[in-house]
Amino acid sequence: MERTSATTRQATTDSTDVSLIAHRGFAGVYPENTVAAVERATGARNPGGPPEMVEIDVMPTADGEIVTFHDYDLGRLTDAPDDLADRKVWETSAETLAELDVLGTGEPIPTLEDVLEALPPEVGVNVEFKNPGSADIRPRENLPPEVRGEQTDLWREFAADVLAALAAYDHDVLVSSFAEGALAAVREVDPSIPVAVVFADSIADGMEIARRYDAEAVHPPWNMIAGTPLFNADYGSLGPYEEIDLVSAAHEEGRAVNAWTVERWYEADQLRRAGVDGVIADYPGVLRFGDGA
Repeated sequence: MERTSATTRQATTDSTDVSLIAHRGFAGVYPENTVAAVERATGARNPGGPPEMVEIDVMPTADGEIVTFHDYDLGRLTDAPDDLADRKVWETSAETLAELDVLGTGEPIPTLEDVLEALPPEVGVNVEFKNPGSADIRPRENLPPEVRGEQTDLWREFAADVLAALAAYDHDVLVSSFAEGALAAVREVDPSIPVAVVFADSIADGMEIARRYDAEAVHPPWNMIAGTPLFNADYGSLGPYEEIDLVSAAHEEGRAVNAWTVERWYEADQLRRAGVDGVIADYPGVLRFGDGA
């Protein structure tokens, strides 16, 4: 599979060379992870044109379908009744999920195939593996050797199902995850699929995982980029981080750096100047700068 520029190192730091990845289909303006979000995110009305990639989250249903949804349970993002609000996505049938309303928009929870059908073939897809249907996964960890096999086992069947669905379409694909087991499973099922390690707690641990699976890209939070005013800025529970120049370290190893989740042009501008290859953004206009950019 040919890599898009979202999975390869850029030669310059000009804003036109920074990939724009629509986080959940630009979740700041559209109902996240829905067909409507994908259609609108890739439409001509967006400032600067459509993104290079759309990022979506995937999980299985109780009956083996693959849906695009972020949260493990249903209460925050849907109109699920009280008896369903705390139920896990993977404990719920696809039919039931399709009847729920996402964020009061009238949009249902879509299947992965629904989203891929709505995505123009020239726009890539960053598929983030959220959960394979198990409470036993260990995301955000640099796994010790003795548990890597069992963690990979938890993801293998789901990885095979997702990659089979993706293979029916012509989009460029990047698979990302916080879970090392997910990346290991993808490498086993199809080593040609580009993967990205989503960083959270440690730069050193994230880079070690990236090397272990020869990841094409790394996805750090925006406050993990040293040499910028953003480094170790307040971003929820993320940070503080080690004094490691992640962009230089990743580029020296041939790995792209796509920073998440960017909401302001200032963040995007600082990240661009620091040399990141892509920004995973909630809003479509973050890479539009003035003449002094």
